Amino acid sequence: MSTAPSPTTDEAPAPAPAPGRRAALRPLVLRLHFYAGLLVAPFLLVAAVSGLLYAGSFQAEKYVYAHELTAPESHRWLPVSAQVAAAREAHPEGTVTAVRPAPGPGTTTRVMLSGVPGVDPDHTLAVFVDPGTGQVRGSLEQYGSTGALPLRTWIDELHRDLHLGDTGRLYSELAASWLWVVTGGGLVLWFSRRRALRRVRGTRGRRRTLGLHGTVGVWTAVGFLFLSATGLTWSTYAGAHIDDLRTSLGQATPTLSAAVPGGEHAGHGAAGGTGGTGGDAGSGTGLDRALAAARAKGLGDPVEIVPPADAHSAYVVRQVQRSWPEKQDAVAVDPATGEVTGELRFADHPVLAKLTRWGIDLHTGVLFGLANQIALALLALALVLLIVWGYRMWWQRGRGSAFGRPLPRGSWAQVPPYLLVPALAVIAATGYFVPLLGIPLAAFIAVDVVLGEIAHRRGRRRPGKAAANAASGAAGAK
Repeated sequence: MSTAPSPTTDEAPAPAPAPGRRAALRPLVLRLHFYAGLLVAPFLLVAAVSGLLYAGSFQAEKYVYAHELTAPESHRWLPVSAQVAAAREAHPEGTVTAVRPAPGPGTTTRVMLSGVPGVDPDHTLAVFVDPGTGQVRGSLEQYGSTGALPLRTWIDELHRDLHLGDTGRLYSELAASWLWVVTGGGLVLWFSRRRALRRVRGTRGRRRTLGLHGTVGVWTAVGFLFLSATGLTWSTYAGAHIDDLRTSLGQATPTLSAAVPGGEHAGHGAAGGTGGTGGDAGSGTGLDRALAAARAKGLGDPVEIVPPADAHSAYVVRQVQRSWPEKQDAVAVDPATGEVTGELRFADHPVLAKLTRWGIDLHTGVLFGLANQIALALLALALVLLIVWGYRMWWQRGRGSAFGRPLPRGSWAQVPPYLLVPALAVIAATGYFVPLLGIPLAAFIAVDVVLGEIAHRRGRRRPGKAAANAASGAAGAK
């Protein structure tokens, strides 16, 4: 039979901790975990809920836009140039910026147009064409390299920036910056507790909430650490530092040059009737020649054809499959000759570039398809539960009060200097590279010190005031 711990010590260190590093650091980690979880949890909750929606958006997209994404199967397909011509007949506005030929039977070709009135400048208008008949099955606004359609785009922007643009991206970077700190602190606290205090079965009240919070947190910690790390790779500030670091190490993602050797190709029938720079470079038989050249180099579906940007540029044909095994090879094709002028193989990318690509694709749920999306949904749901349990423990710790009992100050003073100084140096360095961790942490420490000093001074004044009141009462009694 287990005995419930005292209400005042349920979240404190073990009653008689053995001296050493663990006993010295645990109160400090506990205070950091408590306040970080308390203050950052609202941002994490928004990220978790929107992430849960995003994990389900891939399957929802297939259902909502089934008419545009699918077409009757056909044994013979029209040339890509003819499909693009059909799209341009239906939508002559804007400029063709890319074409994604139908990747398989029963699917449609996407013709992407930029500069279309009424379409967000950062988005394109995707025109969906039946590859067998050339019939236009619809058009939808599209965003990003994964071809997100309106539903997924809306959820993606909610998760990324709350539909507030660059300013809103600070929320998601703040959440990613602190998620690994809260997770790491929780792991330290869980494994530093005595085994008897980790049990969930047979407990109740706050002890049970703590057990559920800790158990689920431990089982999902690796996933949270991964989401935090990958989320930071394309954040505004930490992401820039990561890019600079990769560049300095020679690990930046390489790009394929689209420049045509030998100069301008306009006026030489280069794109099979594209009209050079004055016409629509996404039309004409140049698309078919570029696709055939890419196929000859082993680029299988799905692919994207990017027309020449100007008279000095080549077609770029690149694979766009983000699911495992990834297809990310690319070739440049001279519009004048149809010959491949450059190749970029994913196998030749630097190690960190590959890891970044895989990490982002795993984070966004495309690397392993439905299984990946289910795993992300479970992680998001677990994070929501952890946050709810965390706030419930805060409430229970105050025994029903509105604000709960705060943890005692001064835990940093118990840490030996040989541990505290290196820890502060690591925190300072991490705060520089991850500013939305460092700045809030510095602000928290400053406010905590000020509040502690105010409380200390009030405590020093109270004894004198109490003595004066006692003396006044005694005089009145006489």
